Amino acid sequence: MIKRTLFFENKCSLTTKYEQLVIKVLDREKTIPIEDIGFIVIENQETYISVPALSKLAANNVSVIFCDNKHLPQSMLLNLDNHHIQQELFTYQINASEPLKKQLWQQVIKHKIVNQAILLSKRGKNNTPLNHYQTKVLSGDSDNREAVAAAYYWKNIFDFKFKRERTGAYPNLFLNYGYIILRAAVARALSGSGLLNTLGIHHHNKYNAFCLADDIMEPYRPLIDAKVLELIDKYDEHDLITPIKLELLSVLTQTVYFEDIKSPLMVALSRTTSSLQQCFAGKSRKILYPKLWI
Repeated sequence: MIKRTLFFENKCSLTTKYEQLVIKVLDREKTIPIEDIGFIVIENQETYISVPALSKLAANNVSVIFCDNKHLPQSMLLNLDNHHIQQELFTYQINASEPLKKQLWQQVIKHKIVNQAILLSKRGKNNTPLNHYQTKVLSGDSDNREAVAAAYYWKNIFDFKFKRERTGAYPNLFLNYGYIILRAAVARALSGSGLLNTLGIHHHNKYNAFCLADDIMEPYRPLIDAKVLELIDKYDEHDLITPIKLELLSVLTQTVYFEDIKSPLMVALSRTTSSLQQCFAGKSRKILYPKLWI
């Protein structure tokens, strides 16, 4: 079942009763089954949410994303006890060998570059260099084909001069917002698969609590890029207005395609993270990623 994404732009009160999330806005009240919710984005900093509500949301593996005073995602609530063999899975992950992690990172980067090449092709752009780069990705991407591919990709994906920077010019802000939402979705899926978000296969930063999410999300990034391209065509607005945020959130329900089944992105992420869990456990050597388009 596709889980719901709730976005709270205005001040409200969030409590719980009978396994329902109770939403109160002024004199109006609405309830939603907590089991139906996948993500909550709280943008208004005057929103009240009770501790019992947070506890039940966490128990149901709902990602609760809190925004800063600039209305940008800043922090996230995740369940830390979400799998019946959590300690065993943590042990597999912690003890994963360097050769295994390098092979997994090679797979991640190949998938990422392939998806970037497909998006370029969909835009009518020359993707030959990217098709070549993905065949040259080594174990651990030791010669950094990811960076070479990214340089070509960002130079060509838009119809105007663009430099990809976190604090750069339009539409960097759209990309940032979309990537943060994607990161939260991947973190939720990893937690649901009993994996430790902090311990990455490639990203290693003592200040980053989501290294593994940053690793596994890489091949999915072009979905955000494609949505931003749509938004550029649809809106003249350069600011991150609410309709644009809602469209970026809608990527979570976009259909992607495995060989045997199609599924919403939210479900596909869980299949990808479950396959990673199997790799750490020694039962597989392949991370399952879907085709983003057909």
